[in-house]
Amino acid sequence: MASRNFYIQLILRVVFMTLTAVALAFSVAYKWYFALGLCAIILVGEVYSLITFINRTNRKIAYFFDAIKNEDFTLRFPEGVTIESFKELNRSLNRVNGLIQEVHMQLQIREQYYQEILKQASIGIMTYNEKGHILFANPTLEQLLDYTPLNHIKQLKQVDENLYEIFKDFNPFQRKLFQLSNEREQTQLAIKSTPLTLDGQSLQLVVVQDIHKELDEKETESWVRLIRVLTHEIMNTITPIASISDSIIKYYRKGDKITPMAELEEVQIKNTLKGLEVIKEQGGDLMDFVQSYRSLLHVPEPNKSLVKGKDLLEKIDVLMSVRLVDGESEFSTDCHPEGLEFYIDEKQISQVLINLGKNALQSVEASKNGKVLMVAGVDEKGSKFIEIRDNGPGIPPEVMDEIFVPFFTTKSEGTGIGLSLSKRVMQLHGGSIQVRSVPHTETVFRLTFA
Repeated sequence: MASRNFYIQLILRVVFMTLTAVALAFSVAYKWYFALGLCAIILVGEVYSLITFINRTNRKIAYFFDAIKNEDFTLRFPEGVTIESFKELNRSLNRVNGLIQEVHMQLQIREQYYQEILKQASIGIMTYNEKGHILFANPTLEQLLDYTPLNHIKQLKQVDENLYEIFKDFNPFQRKLFQLSNEREQTQLAIKSTPLTLDGQSLQLVVVQDIHKELDEKETESWVRLIRVLTHEIMNTITPIASISDSIIKYYRKGDKITPMAELEEVQIKNTLKGLEVIKEQGGDLMDFVQSYRSLLHVPEPNKSLVKGKDLLEKIDVLMSVRLVDGESEFSTDCHPEGLEFYIDEKQISQVLINLGKNALQSVEASKNGKVLMVAGVDEKGSKFIEIRDNGPGIPPEVMDEIFVPFFTTKSEGTGIGLSLSKRVMQLHGGSIQVRSVPHTETVFRLTFA
């Protein structure tokens, strides 16, 4: 706020200018040329002094903002001036300068803190702009790629030509798996892209992670599950065979001697025939079991063609309608948009949908108002999908991780090969199958196509 002293000085300057202007007018009227020149010089000086006096505040503020722009916080304005308003202004500018300096220091500390976190992160992180210039790459990424320093994505050509092609055409929210090989080892990289905007500039944030260890653990875990199921199934078949064989042997051998035919009773012979029939039956079951395993390993490569989603679901609807229990369950389909097409092997995917639809109908048999809905569409990322939803009892959380393991089943009938075979078919199509389940509310199997 301007002080009284400031107003007095301003008024006095204006008064002196007015008096000088009057003197200049008299000098012109009476042709006092010397006084005329002197008054003109004085008037110009007074005008210049007034402009300087008024603009002193503007210059200080301009200097202040220039200093802030250049991150120069050493600028200080004198607080011992005689004009009280200027003194207060200088104090305010110095105080604001101090606050901005403190905020700037805090931001620098925070930036260093985040930079250190990124440097110590166990995953590779990189940002680059639309021209391919790399703005940031943490040490973990340089270690994974065995290349430093990284300034442009074209440098990735020297690491691996195919890796450069991934980064060159990387779209936002894409995920890629890439196997990087060098003289020492092979590294399985999971690469994910996320868009971001910084200071109006579009950037790509890419996260790179070595998942070799995780894949090894998952592979080992899958083998353990498979061996456990195989052992269970084989033991269930072999145990009765061993038991019956032992019983039959006792009929025909006493100690180390073979029982004479004359001593054999008719009951023993009949039991022997029954036992051999059971052994034959169990052997047949074991052969069927092995054949199921072979069918899983020998799924043919898909013979793909463009198939209209609406036509595909209508065929499944007809097939599923035959399995409906009158008045107790409901099966329906929906395709949106109606012109949606899938590039698939129609026979293989139809078999997958039939298997999932059959499972869903079986799960809602005991439910009141059981409903199964098969939906085809496109998600927010542009990926085509087919979902099979039901409102049955759902899948218990404790077996959720087991349902895609070959031969695992919670049913009294069935081989437990359906879901694992469906997963294999989707893998051959370059897609995936996921499941989510809320017990007694909703279970959804989702087929996502590349």
